[in-house]
This record gives sequence, C-alpha cells and structure tokens, in this order.
Amino acid sequence: MENKSKAETFIGFAMRTGKFRIGTNAVATLKKAQLVIVCSTASENTKKEAVKLAKKFGSPLLETKNKSLEQITHRDNAKVMAIADKQLSDAILNNFEEDFTQRI
Repeated sequence: MENKSKAETFIGFAMRTGKFRIGTNAVATLKKAQLVIVCSTASENTKKEAVKLAKKFGSPLLETKNKSLEQITHRDNAKVMAIADKQLSDAILNNFEEDFTQRI
C-alpha cells in the first residue's frame, strides 16, 4: 500500500466530491478557485498560465515537488488543477510542506 501525505489525501477528497477542475481551460471556466496546483513537469508557458489563473482568482499557487500531478490525481496529462472548496484548500495548505512548494 502506498503512503500518501495528508495533502494528497485531501486532494483525493476534493476529487471524490467533485470540487476540482483539471486542465488550464477547465480551471479558467471556474468562477472562483480557492487553490491552484501546477505540476513541476509542466512547460514554462503552462506555469505562466497557472500564475495568471492564481492571480485572477486571488488564490495561492502550489507546485508539486516529489510526485507529478498525474501520479497524485491518477489522470493522464494533468498539469494544472484547481480546488474549488474553501475547507479542502485550507486543509491542503496546512499540510503541503513535504510534497509541494508555494509559488504565490
């Protein structure tokens, strides 16, 4: 059994409840995102787009460290993700140190 960090567990909860979007276009359609996550393997243009989206929503931006966003979400080509739920995003932000770095 794989050991998951608390932040990864909370991302899983967000996915189960449907309070997330994956992909820059899908994230851009949200009215409000509480947290934006970008993969460390994403291209520079994708990372710039994630910064723009985080600024648009006024939300923090996290970048993955050890695992790719694809490994965390179990979705192919997942490079940008947004969490729409305030409580889940707060829980992720309180427990992100080992798997993510904060960019904004």
